[in-house]
Amino acid sequence: MAPTPIDKPSLDPVIAEGKADPAAVRTLQCRTVAQGRLSQLNYIRDLPSQSVMEDELEGLLGESLAPNASEALLAALGSCLSIGIHASALAQGIPIRSLELNLEADINMKSPWGSGDLHPKTIGFESVRVSVKVDADASRKALATLVKHTVLWSPVANTLHNPVHLDVALARSVVVA
Repeated sequence: MAPTPIDKPSLDPVIAEGKADPAAVRTLQCRTVAQGRLSQLNYIRDLPSQSVMEDELEGLLGESLAPNASEALLAALGSCLSIGIHASALAQGIPIRSLELNLEADINMKSPWGSGDLHPKTIGFESVRVSVKVDADASRKALATLVKHTVLWSPVANTLHNPVHLDVALARSVVVA
């Protein structure tokens, strides 16, 4: 399915805004609510009717009703890269007829949540592979450059491969049983 086209004049104000204040930081928010067993609902912005459900695989005490958090992270990466490729192609005057990304990640699932073997090991994704299939009027070299540029400027890709400060703390108002 071909991406719904947008025109470059629609993209230009977004580009101009980014150039005008390249250091601008926006805080994104998500509220995660446990639904029982290991199923979660995530609410983003004011979109409760479009909440994202997550669940673990059956072998991990879940019911396999929805993607788990690691699969959702892959989906976030794929979406971010797809948007970046499409926008960058548009900015360069490259019309895209179709775009598909296939993502794979290797993860050690032998001791989830620190409940099994506690010997030091890589926790989380050990490697991520993305294969980009794009049908566009451009050379393979131009498309490879476009993909490389997109990865360089993708917020999600950078979050995965750059060290990120993570601060997790118990909320002040804690329910005590």
